[in-house]
Amino acid sequence: MEIELLCRYPVKSMLGEVLPHAEVTERGLAGDRGLALLDVATGKVASAKYPSRWRELLQLAAVLGPDGVEIGGAGGLHLRADDPSKASEALSRLLGREVALIAEPPAGGELDRAVPEEVLAVGPAAEVPFTVSRIGTGAPAGTFFDFAPVHLIGTATLARTGAAWQRYRPNLVVRTDGAAAYAENDWVGRELLVGPDLRLRVIASTPRCAVPTLAHGELPPDPEALRVVARENRAEPLPGMAALPCAGVYAKVERPGRIAPGDAVRWG
Repeated sequence: MEIELLCRYPVKSMLGEVLPHAEVTERGLAGDRGLALLDVATGKVASAKYPSRWRELLQLAAVLGPDGVEIGGAGGLHLRADDPSKASEALSRLLGREVALIAEPPAGGELDRAVPEEVLAVGPAAEVPFTVSRIGTGAPAGTFFDFAPVHLIGTATLARTGAAWQRYRPNLVVRTDGAAAYAENDWVGRELLVGPDLRLRVIASTPRCAVPTLAHGELPPDPEALRVVARENRAEPLPGMAALPCAGVYAKVERPGRIAPGDAVRWG
């Protein structure tokens, strides 16, 4: 196995950027999910997992350059995160809801997560039942990750779903030639060595939400990105949990390292 692609997402739930290399620490890829939007009215972190309210975040793209995070969108939108007040004001107008661009999660940070099957049934614009999730479970304190700092998915799984990799928002796309789709299920509990130094421990299968079904920039909505997984690969993300549609895995960092596409991925 080897790394086919690296990606980070400097602002939570916005589109990300493909990288030629990355430094990976216990907080994940450098610059990944370093910022997020706070819903001022609710005090919760904005997430496209609640698409009736936040699906437009996936029409924005964030990149981390030498002068900090920059956010772009349709119509020539260009915002700089180093002026958070101006960026927050512009994003509030765009999203129709008061938001604040933040670099630290609120104490006990939460986000709303729509029930995926309900979104499939009635569409992303409709209000549907949702659950409230704590951010950062399994991730280093002070981060905006939903669960863990590194997310991996294999090319065999992507080929099976027929969906673009962007829909699943991985950090590492791993070339898994010859492997079965959803082979990542068997990685849970094992260690992966990536490149010369990085050591990851795979801790859970990744349950899929409504996000893969949504429009991602120029990619149109694709309900099959979730339906295929729901039909073919329901697994327990963690012991004791219900079987959920899963594709890819979450990992924590046991030993930091620098990685690049083409680096070998092997068992520890």
